[in-house]
Amino acid sequence: MKNTLPELREQEGLSQAELAEAVGVTRQTINSIERERYDPSLELAFELAAEFDCRIEEIFHPE
Repeated sequence: MKNTLPELREQEGLSQAELAEAVGVTRQTINSIERERYDPSLELAFELAAEFDCRIEEIFHPE
């Protein structure tokens, strides 16, 4: 699944580790999502959207 997570994270000035800590996952999980190797659970997608104060659809896009 395509995503804009790296751009959003960089706009907020967050490292992968900082974002991971904020949403309760590992840095490796954030890295895998950003590289489109892992699709997050619905719960994690909501956590990420809440962290960036946006809708899930603004982060994740079906191919």
